[in-house]
Amino acid sequence: MNYQELITNGIRRIRFKLHLTQEQFAEKIDMSVQGYRNIEHNRYLPTAETIDKVCQVFKISPVELLLPEPQSDLEAIRYIIDVKLKNCQLEKLMRINNMIDLM
Repeated sequence: MNYQELITNGIRRIRFKLHLTQEQFAEKIDMSVQGYRNIEHNRYLPTAETIDKVCQVFKISPVELLLPEPQSDLEAIRYIIDVKLKNCQLEKLMRINNMIDLM
């Protein structure tokens, strides 16, 4: 995993942990929603200014953004899955359901 992915995953993890939408998170850090989405989709690396803003607003250190996602945080994982499923079309949900049945 490269630096950009670590930062992006750290920012996304903070957003999920606080149960914020992309729109809410972008508003809190005074950024456009599209700009924030570009960060989450690894289209561009957040600037040092953006990273500082995230750290100030959410009272975290920059190092926390580089930490790997904890695998044992079931609540966070369930929330991430829930958010992703809400955006799925019926056909994809049916495929996911079939895959889970096979597990």
